[in-house]
Amino acid sequence: MLGIFSIVTTEILPIGLLTSIGSDFTVSDGTAGLMMTMPGFLAALSAPLVTVATGRVDRRLMLAAFILLLALANFLAAAAADYWLVLVSRVLVGITIGGFWSIGAGLAGRLVPARSAGRATAVIFSAVPLGSVLGVPLGTFAGDAAGWRTAFLGMGLLTLAVLALLLLVVPPLPADEPARLRDLTGMLRGVDTRYALVITFLVVLAHFGAYTYVTPFLEQVTRVGAGTITFLLLVYGAAGIAGNFLGGAVVARHPRAAFASAAALLAGATLLLPVLGDGRAGAVTLLILWGIAYGAVPVCSQTWFARARPDSPEAASVLFTASFQATISTGALAGGVVVDRSSPSLVMTLAGTAALLTVAAIGLHHVRRISWPGPAHRRQASGDAADAP
Repeated sequence: MLGIFSIVTTEILPIGLLTSIGSDFTVSDGTAGLMMTMPGFLAALSAPLVTVATGRVDRRLMLAAFILLLALANFLAAAAADYWLVLVSRVLVGITIGGFWSIGAGLAGRLVPARSAGRATAVIFSAVPLGSVLGVPLGTFAGDAAGWRTAFLGMGLLTLAVLALLLLVVPPLPADEPARLRDLTGMLRGVDTRYALVITFLVVLAHFGAYTYVTPFLEQVTRVGAGTITFLLLVYGAAGIAGNFLGGAVVARHPRAAFASAAALLAGATLLLPVLGDGRAGAVTLLILWGIAYGAVPVCSQTWFARARPDSPEAASVLFTASFQATISTGALAGGVVVDRSSPSLVMTLAGTAALLTVAAIGLHHVRRISWPGPAHRRQASGDAADAP
């Protein structure tokens, strides 16, 4: 959890520092948004390649290697004299995300008894909203108080501490049924996997297309200062923690309902922000709803991928990571194009539309009465799914 917390915080740290970093290097908000775009694309590539290439290496050692790489990336960003060096550091972040997430997201079942795996998975994924509730607001506060470089330096030191804990506390984890390329390509033939890809793409596109540029929105539309933005991001993150555990509690029994509810809530929040977000009360309320909604998204998406291939958890984690991270980049890039040519309000409206399409896709999965395969009849179900349109 602490490893993913460090990764998530580092990945989204530029959101709260976007304006100050762009001003320091004299680049636009859209160009500064490349800091969010690059890690996702690199993570999408490294997730299958690195995981398959290191499939027989002890998983604890691989996690440690990725955390060390993350620390180096943070220190490089803190010392960067030119913007291109910041982007190089984000390349390293992307490789770390792809490798660590693909291995770590599916480890709960190996670290706790089977009856506790669901709760353990929710704890691991609580690192995602924790990165928002603690990481981004504290990073924004540090950037405002002592400069954005201090935020990256602090993250580098924290990551080294996480590395020490990981080596001291986590037991050896010899490779167990490593993911193979044919496992990944086999998953793509399943109808459940294809739905998981489409739904994840739409909802993550909606979220990161808008959330990457929430700071410019709050500055230009809500018209609040840096201190208030830090508070609002803190409120959003706190709501995200609640959403994570709420989604984790519901998704095991009602995967479609949990995912559809999260997407619908996200749609409502982003569509209403241009209308009600010009006032502080409206902005706070909608950010709380947004936080609850997105807090449930990662655990819902991971659960959907895991159900699509119940006998190969690492392959499911690889595909989940690759699709999730590629869409983060696509969303940040698309949002940057829109915000540079139009306004943050239009970004929110387009994001809400994508979230509504997510709800429609989940509804189609329900209407078609598609069921997930069980471990006992996976081969037969996969064969039937391969023939489905």
